This record gives sequence, structure tokens and C-alpha cells, in this order.
Amino acid sequence: MEYKNILIIKMSSLGDILHTLPSVAALRSHFKEAKITWLVHPQFADFIPKKPVIDEVIYFDKENFKKLSLFKKIRYFFDMRQTLHAKKFDLVIDMQGLFKSAVLAAISGCKTRIGYCEMRELSGLISKAVCGENRNAHVIERYLDVARFLGAKVEKIEFPMPNLDEAFKSVQKKLDKIDKKYIVIAPAARWKTKEWLTEYFAKLCNYIAKDGLHVVLAGSKSDKQKSRDIIDLTDEDVRNITDLTGETTLSELAALIKNCAFFISADTGPLHFAAAFKKPLIAMYGPTLANRTGPYADEKASVIITPLSCAGCLKKKCSNWHCMREITPQVVYEVFKEKIGQIDD
Repeated sequence: MEYKNILIIKMSSLGDILHTLPSVAALRSHFKEAKITWLVHPQFADFIPKKPVIDEVIYFDKENFKKLSLFKKIRYFFDMRQTLHAKKFDLVIDMQGLFKSAVLAAISGCKTRIGYCEMRELSGLISKAVCGENRNAHVIERYLDVARFLGAKVEKIEFPMPNLDEAFKSVQKKLDKIDKKYIVIAPAARWKTKEWLTEYFAKLCNYIAKDGLHVVLAGSKSDKQKSRDIIDLTDEDVRNITDLTGETTLSELAALIKNCAFFISADTGPLHFAAAFKKPLIAMYGPTLANRTGPYADEKASVIITPLSCAGCLKKKCSNWHCMREITPQVVYEVFKEKIGQIDD
């Protein structure tokens, strides 16, 4: 069927937004004349592709919504319903698969609603789950199965990213006189169980900095204390570490990573920038599944998975958490030395 007015619902998180980009590129390639709209949280809007990929962006301001009174929340949804109804969508694609996205799909006024295979929190009652041959594969392939279901031909994986030239000019001022070859380390993660230990990051920074390479710590404002703790734990004679944690916009963070020589982190949002840009990287995984949400089809990526049998438990909280402790700084550094040596060669 030839749809003319399509709404994509994918509001968060950063990694999820980036994982959705290839399916959106495939949809645009197939539905060349359609109007495609994306519903997203405002903080991720910079990474919604511009025209000709996405024609319009609608915002659901989650942070502001949480602060509203019950009456104002009801009014917010009433206004959102009016906005969505006025667009007269003939296809809604719920790529979030959660209760909040299901509500928005339901009030859109569109009768044809589909989602990807993993529809949770009863969202499958609102939108039809599309389960292709990749339902147990990487999330990018699961999203692409939705595009394939609609007739799109997927010959290559594309990440339609914004132009980051101006953002990098701003970053360069913050980097000051750092040599062009720098290593970005993003030490935090949304789940505490996914985070690598602070003292391990400090040891790794010591190793890399003493090799004469410059380390740049990066992340959001909420990650600032962890970066400060890392610097406090590094050796006093180590000077070539710059802390830009909380000092960049999301676009500047992407530009910083796009132009780095190497990237290191656990399973966290900035990792997916590095993966999309095909940067040489090391990603450390404990409770999450690298084969489902890790760097996708990137020969320059090295994934280190905890050796413990509980790997991939998907627990956000753990009473016996030690999976990430089993990935030692020495192991990560040995992989780094090998990979950076290949870049030098």
C-alpha cells in the first residue's frame, strides 16, 4: 500500500533514536512522495534528520509534562490529540513500543498503526507488532523489519546524521590546544549496573595518558561528578586529560566523537554516536546484550563482555553486582594498544 502521510513515534533515548535512523532512511527511500513526521522528546531533536528524510517534527515534552498538575496533564493530552488529528495521518509507526507511545498512537486518530516486534506495556494492543526474520537479532534489524514489512528494500545501512561542522568549531575552542589525535572516554551510563568502575577508568586514563595520548572525558551534566572523581584518582603527574563532561551540547558531543581517534565506554548513549560514525572503539558490556544493542556491523569496534555467566541479565538493579568489575583496566588497555597501533600503522 502507498501511504502518503506517516507518523513515526520514537521519543527517546539517544541510542534508540540513533538505532532508528537506518529504518527511517529506508522508509524515505521507499515512500519518496510521502510526508514523514517524527514525534520525539525535544532534547533529541537535533538528531532527527532534516528534509528530505523527515518533513516535520512534533515534540512531546516529557520533562515539562512531569511537572504539570493532573488537570494540565489532561489538557496537554487533549491539545496533543487535536494536533495529531489535524495532521490526518494514514499510517502510524510506534517504534517505542511502550505505554506512553501507545497512548499517543491511540489518540492520533489514525486507524492503521504498527510497531516493531517488541511491543511492551500493552502497546501491542494498540499497534500491530511487526515480527520479521530478525526478531532475535540486533535492534537495528528489528526496526528495519518494519520498513521491510512496508515494502522497503534495505541494501545498505545508512545513518542520516546532521552536519556537525559548526558544532565541531565550537568544540575545538573548548579543546584549546589539544593535538588532533585525542581519545574520548564516556564514563557514565543510564543504569548503574552498566557502569564501569570509577577507579578502573582512572587506571585506564593513566595508561593512555602516559603513552602520550590525550584523553577527553565526555558526557552530560549529570555525569560530571564521576568524571571529577576519575581525575582525582589519576596519578598526579598525568596532565593530558581534559574534562568536557557537561560542557557540550548534544551536537557538540557528537562532533567531539566524530573527530576523535578512538572511543571507549560501557553501554551508554555516546557509544552509539561512535558506532554510527564507524569510529575505532571499545565497548564494555555486563548486564546488557551487545548482540542486541551494541555497535552494529562495525569492524573497528571491539566489544568486551564480562566473563561471568550472568552476562546479559538485563537487570537495572542487582544485589550481587560485580559483572563490570570482572572487566579489568589491563584487559581494556591491551585491546586499546592493539587497536590504536593499527591506526598508527
